Amino acid sequence: MIGVIGSSNMDIVLTVEHFTNPGETQKAKELEYFPGGKGANQAVAAAKLSNKEVYFFTALGNDEFGKKLARNFDELNIKGYVYTDLPTGRAYIEVTKKGENRIVIFEGANGFITPEIVEKKIGILQEYKYFLLQNEIPFETTLHVAKILKSKKKIVIFDPAPAPNITDEIFKYVDYFTPNEEEFKYLSNKFFNLDPEKNLKEILRKFFNLGIKNIILKRGPEDVILYNRNYILKIPAFKFENVIDTTAAGDVFNGALATALEEGKNIKEAIVFACAAAGLSVTRKGAQSSIPARKEVDEFLETIDR
Repeated sequence: MIGVIGSSNMDIVLTVEHFTNPGETQKAKELEYFPGGKGANQAVAAAKLSNKEVYFFTALGNDEFGKKLARNFDELNIKGYVYTDLPTGRAYIEVTKKGENRIVIFEGANGFITPEIVEKKIGILQEYKYFLLQNEIPFETTLHVAKILKSKKKIVIFDPAPAPNITDEIFKYVDYFTPNEEEFKYLSNKFFNLDPEKNLKEILRKFFNLGIKNIILKRGPEDVILYNRNYILKIPAFKFENVIDTTAAGDVFNGALATALEEGKNIKEAIVFACAAAGLSVTRKGAQSSIPARKEVDEFLETIDR
């Protein structure tokens, strides 16, 4: 089964003509509220795509947004959330007419998830094999969890978003590292002072020397590239014409990846499955509301000859 430790937010989405420039004021075309948060998105993706119980340790505020998120988790058989006196986390998202997004997050209750709190859940965590981690809760907690999981011989999938406060210590505990292009470029510069466009081989060698086993580079509508010490695998993304909202595509990819690996698919099959789920998600609005059902993904893949 799959476990997730991470954030829950209410996404407050503003549909705009273009990203707001510094000093500019523009009117939004639409205001909408969607359940979100990188941890929650990945947990919901895993639950909808596996049709199994998912354990998700997250913190919610005892407020209207928190209760709405909890109802969604209950409906999908997602267990593990707790309430706190802090307000539920929020994400303020601009979405352009091209479906591109820009996000600012307010931590809120997500800051409640400390290493000390996680220690109380160690017994439960041992029941699960695959774990999804991100970086919208305090990084010291994510690092602490990764250490524990690796000591228990669990499989760790780490999404480095947001990237700025990550330290390279975490990589020795990561089985699958899943950055997008911007995160990969940022971390390559931060840790090695190198540019992937000019020094890719050296960057890969340095990441592998830090302990990472697999790097899965998510390149949006282009492709996904798997880098392993022994081989490179490039898998084209599926093309969808009616792109509406890319907010949760990366999270859907990770939830689908964990689902496929947990089911015993090989890494190529798992990435293809994840690409299909992520691709379908961009054709509809919202974060969790955009996540396809398992039947949709299976039926889509049946029409594709790869």
